[in-house]
Amino acid sequence: MNGKTDPGRAFAHHDHAHCAGDTLARAEAEAARRGLRFTPVRKRVLQILLEAHRAMGAYEVLDRLSAEGFGNQPPVAYRALEFLVEAGLAHRVQGLNAFAACMHPGETHAPVFLICRDCDAVAEAQAAPVRAALDQVAGALGFAIERASFEAVGLCPACRARAEGRA
Repeated sequence: MNGKTDPGRAFAHHDHAHCAGDTLARAEAEAARRGLRFTPVRKRVLQILLEAHRAMGAYEVLDRLSAEGFGNQPPVAYRALEFLVEAGLAHRVQGLNAFAACMHPGETHAPVFLICRDCDAVAEAQAAPVRAALDQVAGALGFAIERASFEAVGLCPACRARAEGRA
C-alpha cells in the first residue's frame, strides 16, 4: 500500500512487529525532519502505544514506564504523550480518555478511530469523505474548521465473532 499502514491492521492478523517497527521508523524520520527532540522516554512511550495496538490511558503507559525504570510520576507519561500528540505521532482518543499511536506519521490525514468496545483495539482509518462533508456543512454556515476528531465505537471482527459464538 505505498508504504502506508493498512487502516484495518489493528483488527486483522498481521506481522505486528513489522507494522510497529515500520511506523516507529517513520515517526523517528518525521521527528528528525522537523527537528523535534525525540528523547528516550518519548520514543519508549510511542513504542508502548505501537506494541499495544489499542488505546491506552496515561496511567497504563506510566505503569509500563515505571516497570522499565523511566520514573513513576504522572508528569513523565503526560509530558511524553502531550509531545507525541502535538508532534502528530500519536492521537488522543477522546471517547476513551486514552491515546493511540498515529499510524500515518508525517502524512496529512483526517483520521477516524474505530474503537472496539470490548477489547479497546483502535484502528485508524481515513475519514476524508466525512471531513469533506463536514467542511461543506461548516462552510455553508461561514465556519472554518481548524481541528476535528472522528470516533466510532463498535465491535472489532474478533470480538464480534466471539459475541456471535463463532470464535
